[in-house]
Amino acid sequence: MPNDILPLILALALGYLSGSIPFGLLLTRAAGLGDIRQIGSGNIGATNVLRTGNKKVAAATLVLDALKAATPVLVARYFWGEEAAMLAAVGAFLGHCFPVWLGFKGGKGVAVMIGSLLALAWPAGLIFCAVWLLIALARKISSLAALTAAATAPIFAYLFGNALLALTVIALALLLFFQHRENIARLLAGTEPTIGGKKKAA
Repeated sequence: MPNDILPLILALALGYLSGSIPFGLLLTRAAGLGDIRQIGSGNIGATNVLRTGNKKVAAATLVLDALKAATPVLVARYFWGEEAAMLAAVGAFLGHCFPVWLGFKGGKGVAVMIGSLLALAWPAGLIFCAVWLLIALARKISSLAALTAAATAPIFAYLFGNALLALTVIALALLLFFQHRENIARLLAGTEPTIGGKKKAA
């Protein structure tokens, strides 16, 4: 195996292993809230954890899910360079969305995308958060906010990074859209629940 390929494979594997840690499931169980997969949408991400009514656990899930993406990106960059860092981000996203430990059924990737962007190009990450917040406040729909932020993220990745970073973020955005396919169907049907409103199972 060529020496320049091995670091990329290691970065991808490192990202996947880190991203596959199901913090939402672990934290809700530790807090005595039961199995998050049996609550609300069954998703292991922070939005569904919030449906337990425990805001602290939901906030901790959000932060840890972002960190589990940022950490392998930063480690890969330090040891193997920028291309490896981008692959670590993709790996973390795949690990979060399709964790082998949970039968490849994981989260939707919003927090992981935030953590990846902040580590890869922090201005793009901050803009992602700002777009999410703006749409969430204006429309009161979490999924719409996430989809809008993801759709615009490649533009800012290009402006604050380069074409390769933009392509990486496009890949992340496409995965995020795939994970939100049921939300997209409800948005088109006008049945997607609002933030603070009545939640429906996904």
